[in-house]
Amino acid sequence: MSTDISIRWAKTPDAEALLGIYAPYVRETAITFEYTVPTLEEFCERIGKTVAKYPYLVAVYEEEILGYAYASEFKNRAAYDWAVETTIYVKQDSRKSGVGKKLYQTLEAVLKKQNIKNLYACIAYPNPGSIGFHEHLGYQTIGHFSKCGYKFETWYDMIWMEKMIGEHQVNPKQVIPITEVDD
Repeated sequence: MSTDISIRWAKTPDAEALLGIYAPYVRETAITFEYTVPTLEEFCERIGKTVAKYPYLVAVYEEEILGYAYASEFKNRAAYDWAVETTIYVKQDSRKSGVGKKLYQTLEAVLKKQNIKNLYACIAYPNPGSIGFHEHLGYQTIGHFSKCGYKFETWYDMIWMEKMIGEHQVNPKQVIPITEVDD
């Protein structure tokens, strides 16, 4: 199936399908530390805020959206412009099908075109599936925070994973806005 999966830019009309993918993670897991499923309006606003600067991608198979991935600001300081946090969610029945890998590979290619250098993933711990997925794609664990998230009457650790995708030269090229990146 992974060869038949297409990746495209997310559009506002996708919000309902994307929220449908995200909602079970909110309600049933500690993969996200969000307690309440956002409204469709909130979710649309989140997409709009992201696409103003960074890529927001969806994976489609036979006209069905199977997952999405996007990048967001790592820290709100100019010195961090070349670093982003990556996020990915795949329909629970589509995991381990190649959807996530294809999404992340495409996301990484777009981020390289933007002159991004560092990718960071923040992962609830334990979560061997997500950790293994990121390791397989070249991420390394760089930080472990103990009992920093509380959900479902349980304290969870958090780990940060990192992947370098660009050379760190003096006077790096400025980050190119997503609106100026070629498809």
